[in-house]
Amino acid sequence: MTLTNPEIGMIQLASFIIIVLLGFPIAFTLVAMGVFFGLYAMGPRVFDLIVTNTYDIMSNDTLTAVPLFLFMGYLVERANILDRLFYSIQMAARRVPASLAVATLVTCALFATATGIVGAVVTLMGLLAFPAMLRAGYDTKLAAGVVCAGGCLGIMIPPSVLLILYGATTGISVVQLYSAAFLPGFLLAGLYVVYVVGRAIINPSLAPKPKELQGDLPFTTVVFALVTSFFPLAVLILSVLGAIIFGLATPSEAAAVGALGSIILAAAYRSLTFQRLKEAVYLTARTSAMVCYLFIGSWTFSSVFSYLGGHEVIEHWVLAAHLNATTFLIIAQFIIFLLGWPLEWTEIIIIFVPIFLPLIKLFNIDPLIFGILVALNIQTSFNTPPMAMAAYYLKGVAPPHVKLTEIFAGALPFVFMVFICMALVYIFPGIALWLPHQFYK
Repeated sequence: MTLTNPEIGMIQLASFIIIVLLGFPIAFTLVAMGVFFGLYAMGPRVFDLIVTNTYDIMSNDTLTAVPLFLFMGYLVERANILDRLFYSIQMAARRVPASLAVATLVTCALFATATGIVGAVVTLMGLLAFPAMLRAGYDTKLAAGVVCAGGCLGIMIPPSVLLILYGATTGISVVQLYSAAFLPGFLLAGLYVVYVVGRAIINPSLAPKPKELQGDLPFTTVVFALVTSFFPLAVLILSVLGAIIFGLATPSEAAAVGALGSIILAAAYRSLTFQRLKEAVYLTARTSAMVCYLFIGSWTFSSVFSYLGGHEVIEHWVLAAHLNATTFLIIAQFIIFLLGWPLEWTEIIIIFVPIFLPLIKLFNIDPLIFGILVALNIQTSFNTPPMAMAAYYLKGVAPPHVKLTEIFAGALPFVFMVFICMALVYIFPGIALWLPHQFYK
C-alpha cells in the first residue's frame, strides 16, 4: 500500500511526539525529523530551507528582545533584591488577613515580572517565603500553593518572554500582546489574593499572623522599606512596560533599557560583582541559544509538515467534526493543557501553536485572545500533577518533612483559579482587548 503525502506528514508528527517522550533533545529532534522527512518530500532543497530559516531567525528584530529581557531577569535574580522586596511588602500588608501569603503573591508578581523565569522565582521564594510561612504556623498545603502559583505569574505578566515567542511565531505585534496580557495577568494575581484572603477569613488557623508583625510599626519605617526596595524595581518594570505599551520604544529598545536599568539597580544595591555579571551573561547566552535552535528546528519541521499536507489533514478532521468556535477553543486549550505535561512551554508555542493558527482563522477567533488563553493555560502545566515542575522546584528546597503530595494538593486550587480567569477572559474578551483597542485602533 502506497502512503500519500498527508499520511506521511501525520507519521512525521507522531514520530516526533514518540521520540520526545523517549527523552531525546527536542531542538535536535525537530531538525532531524525535518531533514529526514524533508529529504523524502523536497529532496536536497531541505538543506536550503534550514539555511534560510537560520538566517531568518538570526535577523528577526522581535527576537532581539529575548536575550535582553533574559539578561535583565537573571541579573535582578542574582542581585539579592528579593529578600528586601519581600520584607517591605510583608510590613506593608501586615494588617491584611494571610498577610504573609499576600506579601508572597505580590512579591512573586513583581519579581516574576522582572525575571519571567519560573524555576528561579519558585526556588528563591521557596527559600525565603515558604519557611517564613511555615514558622508562622501556616497550613503547609496553602503555603506551598501560594509559592508555586505565584512563581508562575511571570509566564503571563509582561514583559513575558512567552508572549515574545508567540508574537514571533504568529506574526502578531508583541506590543499588542503585552497590552492584551496586562489586565488578565493582574486579574489572575488578584484571584489568587482573593482566594488566599478568603480562606484565611473562613479559617484563620490556616494563616496566622506572624508574631513579629503583631505590634505597631512606625509609618516611616514602612515607607522607607518600600522606597528602598519595592519602588526601584517597580519603577524599572513599569518604565519598560510603559515605553512598550505607549509606543515610545520597540520591545527590543525597551528591553535594552531594562537590561541597563538592571545593571544600575544591582550596582545601587552593591550587588554588582564580576561573578554575578558573568553568570547572568552565561545563562542568557545558553537560554537564548536554546530558543534559537528551537525556532530553527520547529520552522524546518513545520515547513516540511505543511509541504506534505499535514495541516490539511488536521483542518479536514476539525471541519468534519462540525465544531463551533467555543467547542474548538475548548478542545484546543485541552490539548495544550495535556501537552504541558511532557513538553516545556517553549516547545508548545513554537511547535504546536502554528498547527492551530489556520484553524483559528476558520473559526474567526481573535489570535490575541487565543494567545492570552494559551499563556494562561500553560501556567496550569507547572502546577498540575504528575508533571508539575513548580512543585518539584519547591520540593527541592523545602524542609524534608514537606511531602510532594502536600505541594500537589496545595497547588491544585490555584489551577482552578487559572481556569476561572480563562473563562472570564473568554466570556468578557474586553478584559484582554480593551487596552489594545484603546492604544492601537
